Order: sequence, then structure tokens, then C-alpha cells
Amino acid sequence: MSIFIDSSGTLHHDQQHNFALTCPHCEVLSHLTPMSVPQYAPLVAFKPSHVGIVYRCDSCNAPLFLKYPVKMYTGSRIELGSNFHELERPREKFSFTHLPEEAETLFRETLSCFSAGNYNAFGSMCRRTAQAVFADLGENGKLKMFDQLVEVRDMAELDQDTFNILRKVLFATDAEPRPNMPLLDATIAGVLVEVLKDLLYQSYVRKGRLHQAMTMRRYFAEESRAKVTPLSKATGAP
Repeated sequence: MSIFIDSSGTLHHDQQHNFALTCPHCEVLSHLTPMSVPQYAPLVAFKPSHVGIVYRCDSCNAPLFLKYPVKMYTGSRIELGSNFHELERPREKFSFTHLPEEAETLFRETLSCFSAGNYNAFGSMCRRTAQAVFADLGENGKLKMFDQLVEVRDMAELDQDTFNILRKVLFATDAEPRPNMPLLDATIAGVLVEVLKDLLYQSYVRKGRLHQAMTMRRYFAEESRAKVTPLSKATGAP
């Protein structure tokens, strides 16, 4: 992917017409239009290692700021790297209703770390969330969650290295010898957040929603029976 700023201060992007991100404001996958590109002369004079560009979300018109690493300064243009950093990211969504209070508090902060791109802080919070869940579910619950992790590995066809990282993050204990917390990058963190969401959904949300639905079914069934007049009374039969 070629991205550069020419001597006139124009941004050139070979994927410009297809460049889209999920907007953190409207949460729509939308095309982005560059609105504010740094001037060429000051960049060449000061040679910063990163360049910031302001885009407009074509869906809601909100500004989005992306920071690009500079690959090279040449005589006529400034080459940018494709691995940009989003200063604002969409918030991760999850139904917290059925989670225990401690697990809910920790998991909210876990998702905040992920959205901010602080992936190793996110990994540490994943472990704290898992430990709170294990304390709530007990040893049998922990074993059941590990079985669910194995099922996720098979369904998602995760490779063994990725599975080992997930296992170490979620199921290793802080009492184990260092290093027991692997470093995370954006790719592994993205897998981990989806896996932890699935484990919490299976352990709490699915069960809670099913109980809630069954309770409502029983309630309406009892209400219906209470409103129906018994046949014997309606016909005057003894």
C-alpha cells in the first residue's frame, strides 16, 4: 500500500476510494475523506517521526484523527507507513446485565483498555476479569470455561500458538514463575477480546437470558390461566 504526501501538500493513497473504518462516533463502517493534511514544508523542515491527518467520516461527518509513521523523506514527497494508529476507536459492546458486579466492573475496564489500544494492559485486565469469574463460578466453573475455550479453538480453527497465548493469559496464575503473561499485539488482542466475550456470554449472559425468558413465559401462562373462567362455573355444572 502506497501512502505519501507530495510537495504541494496533497495526500496520495492508492486505496483512497476504498479506505473505510468503523467510526467511533456513529459506529458505522464508513468511507473516510481526508480533510486536514500537514503542510509539506514544515514537515520537511522538522522531520517528525509521525504525521497526523484528520479525516471526515462520510456517514456522520465527524472528524477522525489518524497518526501515520513516516517511512522516508525524499526530495519530492514524504512516504508514510500503512500501519496507522487510531486516536479514537469504537467502543466495544457487550451485554453486562447478567455479570456479577466485580466481573462487570473489571470487564468494562478491560474493554476500555482494548478500545484505547493498550493491548498489554488489556491482557492484564483480561486475567483479572477471568480470576473474578473463577472465584464466582468455583473450580467446576473454571474447568467448564476451559472446556469452552477448547471448543472455541476448534470452531474458530485457532492455531496452537494463539491458543497457548489465550490459555496463558486467562488461565495461568500470578503465582507462576515469570514470564507468565505474554506480550500482546493488535491481532492477538482482537482474538482475545472476542474469545473472552464468548466465554462470558456462555457462562452468564446466555443462562441469564434463558432464565429471564422462562420466567416471563411462566408469568404470562399463569396470567392466562387466571383469566380463563373454569368450564364448570361458566355452564353452571355442579
